[in-house]
Amino acid sequence: MNRLIDGKKISAAVVEQLALDTREFIATSGVTPGLAVVLVGEDPASQVYVRNKVKQATAAGFNSTEHRLSADTTQADLNALVEQLNNDASVHGILVQLPLPAQLSEPEIIRLIAPHKDVDGFHPLNVGALASGGADLIPCTPMGCMIMLEQTLGDLSGKHAVVVGRSNIVGKPMAALLLQANCTVTIVHSRTQNIETLCREADILVAAVGRPEMIKGSWVKPGATVIDVGINAVEKEGKRRLVGDVDFSEAVDVAGAISPVPGGVGPMTIACLMKNTLTAARQQMSV
Repeated sequence: MNRLIDGKKISAAVVEQLALDTREFIATSGVTPGLAVVLVGEDPASQVYVRNKVKQATAAGFNSTEHRLSADTTQADLNALVEQLNNDASVHGILVQLPLPAQLSEPEIIRLIAPHKDVDGFHPLNVGALASGGADLIPCTPMGCMIMLEQTLGDLSGKHAVVVGRSNIVGKPMAALLLQANCTVTIVHSRTQNIETLCREADILVAAVGRPEMIKGSWVKPGATVIDVGINAVEKEGKRRLVGDVDFSEAVDVAGAISPVPGGVGPMTIACLMKNTLTAARQQMSV
């Protein structure tokens, strides 16, 4: 029988433990971890993500603040808000929800967030630390994928992992974490030849390419563990549905374990954002 990797269940356990750890931290330090979330514009998906992040922060026992800015916000105004949050000792983690409106520079904002408050793990200093194996603030989606893999497979040493996609947010940090777990790692992307063949060699297949149902059942090695990072809105039979980068209906009959969409990686990403926030608070308070 195929196993579904239940991201909702795993993330609930992560947040439950996090709430216990947070209470202990507050008792020890006298400080409540603070998370500031910045949303620019009215993108519907971003609004849902922010609402869920604030809800989870409250469940974890954090102080959570929202800063909502209009879609025509200037770079100078956004920069000023980030600098204000950088200098606010009650804020231990800063998250600027991406994507930003076209007039704003995402790289500039990522670099501007203080590295020790960068709970997304996107700042170049944190990226460099991850590449060298010493990161404390790790990109949330890859961290969530690793928790799912470790709970499903245990020791990952020696397994061949194929990551589909080379983004800075998921693909590259995912590969770095898998290397640290002693996997043999292959990254495939839009210029890779024989992608299907390479995917079929994977003991672990992580799909993070942003193309609906690109990976078919025939691409999956029998018994492989499949982590589907993609979230794509498509029209099927006149209804709007969310699907992953993996054709779930085909892959589920081949894989040994597979994460669904929705209900897989998404909840884990938010749970790991909370983990990073507590980590950041501990570091800043030297606890």
